[in-house]
Amino acid sequence: MNVLVYIENITGKFKKSTYEVVSYAAAIAKQTGGTLTAVSIGNVEASTLAEIGKYGASKILNVQQDALSSFVNQAYASIISQAAKSVDASVVVLSNTFTGKGLAPRVAVKLAAGYVDGALELPTITGNSFSVKRGAFSGKAFANVTLNSAIKVITLSPNAYQINDLGTTATIEDFNPSTGAHDFQTMVKEIIRASDKISLPDAELVVSGGRGLKGPENWGMIEELASLLGAATGCSKPVSDSGWRPHEEHVGQTGIAVAPNLYIAIGISGAIQHLAGVSASKVIVVINKDPEAPFFKVADYGIVGDAFEVVPQLIEAVKVLKAQA
Repeated sequence: MNVLVYIENITGKFKKSTYEVVSYAAAIAKQTGGTLTAVSIGNVEASTLAEIGKYGASKILNVQQDALSSFVNQAYASIISQAAKSVDASVVVLSNTFTGKGLAPRVAVKLAAGYVDGALELPTITGNSFSVKRGAFSGKAFANVTLNSAIKVITLSPNAYQINDLGTTATIEDFNPSTGAHDFQTMVKEIIRASDKISLPDAELVVSGGRGLKGPENWGMIEELASLLGAATGCSKPVSDSGWRPHEEHVGQTGIAVAPNLYIAIGISGAIQHLAGVSASKVIVVINKDPEAPFFKVADYGIVGDAFEVVPQLIEAVKVLKAQA
C-alpha cells in the first residue's frame, strides 16, 4: 500500500509533530511494502523540504501558489486528496493538530475513505484491515478502531510516536493541482501568533497553574519554572475565566488538550474537565496542599504542600541541576 503524508508547516518551518507524522507514515509504508510520498502546501524552502527525506519519504510533492500561502481548509483538503490519487495512496496520514483535525474529515469524504483520528500507535495490519488504537471517553479509555475501507485516513496524536532519522533522501517535484472558486469561499484574513511562547499542543513539557495560586500576581514562579525547564505554561479553566491568564493557555476538555512527556499541575484540584485534557500526558506531577484533591488519583508523582513553599524550592533545585550540567 502506498502512503501519503501531509507535512504541515508554520510560516515555512516544520514543527516536531511534522517529523513525528512522517516517521509514523514511513513505518506504515514499511509494514505494507509501499512507498511514502509527502505533500507540502505553501512556501517552504527547498533545503527545509529536503529534510523530510531523512525520515522516510521517497518523494515530496511541492505545492506553491500565492493563494495558498495561508491555510485554506477546503482548498488544502482538495489538494491533499488529489495528491493521494496521483500516487495511488491507500493510506493518508496527517498530524492531529488544529489544522489536521479540520483537514482529515474533508479528505476522507473526498476519497470515500475510512477515518480514525488521534492514533496513539502503529496500526495492526491484517490483509486490508487496519486496527488503530486511539483514546476514548476524553482519554479515560482506549478504543481499537478497525478500518476495512480501500482507502484509510489516519491522524496521529502529537508526542505519540518517536522521530526516526533513517538517513534517506527524497526527490522534490512541483505539484500543480486544480482548485476552483468553491475551494476559496471561506478565507482566513489574518493569523496572529504568540511567537515568544512554546506552543501548548506541541510542548513536551507543560507547567500549569490553578486557583491555588490565589491571583495573577503570583504567576511569576510558574513562568520561571517553565522557563528553566523549557516548558509551555498552561492554566485551569477558572483561571482563564477570571482573566488571570489568557484563554489560549486554558488546558482541559473545553480548552486545549495536551499530551506532553511531563505535565506539572500546581494548585489545580483536578476537575474531570481538566483531567480529560491532560490524561494523555506520559508523566503527571501534582503539587497541591489538599491531600484529597482528585488530581492525586491520576498523578504519577504528588507533593502535598503549599505551592508557595514547594515551587520556589523546586526552582532552586532545577537551577542547581542546570549549573552542574
